[in-house]
Amino acid sequence: MLAVAAGAFGEHGETVAQAKDWLKTGAEYGLAHALAVFAAFALMRAEARFAEVAGWLLLAGGVLFSWSLDLMAVTGDMRLGMVTPVGGPLMMAGWLALAVSALAGPRRAAP
Repeated sequence: MLAVAAGAFGEHGETVAQAKDWLKTGAEYGLAHALAVFAAFALMRAEARFAEVAGWLLLAGGVLFSWSLDLMAVTGDMRLGMVTPVGGPLMMAGWLALAVSALAGPRRAAP
């Protein structure tokens, strides 16, 4: 919901080009990573290994990356840009963990 709101505000309410770009980027990444978190949740329900790790990495990375861009665009506080690069590696690690989880299959039952 927040990604859609940020994207809509960037398109219809923001006039500064750089802020519009940040809101668009934040919305795109936010929406993609929200779907990835739901994929991780589905894998968790299937008891796939590493799915919980993937979900947390994707959620943390998506929030740090997208929300820092959104907040920077809305507030103009450039210090928030220091948080954005932290989100990127977390998102990449989350995608890797999601792929491993999907390929690794379910946890083995205890003997």
